[in-house]
Amino acid sequence: MRHLIDITDLTVSEIDGLLEVADDIQKRPDAYFGLCRQKKLATLFFEPSTRTRLSFEAAMLELGGQVLGFASADSSSAAKGESVTDTVRTVGCYADIIAMRHPKEGAPMAAARKSFVPVINAGDGGHNHPTQTLTDLLTIRLEKGRLESLTVGLCGDLKFGRTVHSLLTALSRYAGVSFVLISPHELQVPDPIKRALTEKGVPYREVETMEDVLPELDILYMTRVQKERFFNEADYVRLKDSYILTPEKLTLARPDMAIMHPLPRVNEISHRVDDDPRACYFKQVRNGKFVRMALILKLLEVKGP
Repeated sequence: MRHLIDITDLTVSEIDGLLEVADDIQKRPDAYFGLCRQKKLATLFFEPSTRTRLSFEAAMLELGGQVLGFASADSSSAAKGESVTDTVRTVGCYADIIAMRHPKEGAPMAAARKSFVPVINAGDGGHNHPTQTLTDLLTIRLEKGRLESLTVGLCGDLKFGRTVHSLLTALSRYAGVSFVLISPHELQVPDPIKRALTEKGVPYREVETMEDVLPELDILYMTRVQKERFFNEADYVRLKDSYILTPEKLTLARPDMAIMHPLPRVNEISHRVDDDPRACYFKQVRNGKFVRMALILKLLEVKGP
């Protein structure tokens, strides 16, 4: 039995294989319907979510399976003081696979150690979000035709952004990738992640001005400044509008640059950008369902068509 807690739980060849299956699901959805008939997915979301939770549920339903679970800690026995491990062991009696989101880093890992069924980390605090990373990788591959030899700019909250941390870890395993880290000093990528990039020999540089680097980027990955991660509201208010992408700024970018965002957005991407052919963030949403279908099949060891 396998779990997915961190993107490094998958080898590069396994990631590539999952992306190939997800791409095939997108092209031939009817061929995959019913493969998980009589299987159940439990979505245990101790933290609010729209896209991740609903895409997991849509993924299982389109595979012919069923869904159960909860959308907030208040509607579970966690409100009574039940531990995460007890919750998972209980739910494992009812479901074949679990997708868990939790505000505390490491909670899905602790749950996996006690679980009777595969556990998928659907986001833990500011730590990891491996299924969003698979979604991002599929989107990049579909838009750019490759995952190698790319210059990727990540902009906004790079300190608390779990999607950023997972994507840096994943893309750094592909040849010829370099990063431009765009953030205010207070929201820079954590030092352990930067040390890991240095040890791997992955080129990166840190800047504070987005406009200066737009012309060189193949990918611009925007993120919101996450109010829920701040202890001091004054710091959030001061930093929340650090970067706002507008059509005017995009005149500096390459005509084939892909604009990505894990969503939800606040105001870091102007709604006027949505009609730009380079905007890929709603494509990411759609791709997330296909990736999660492929992952469910893999972890449940269900053979494809």
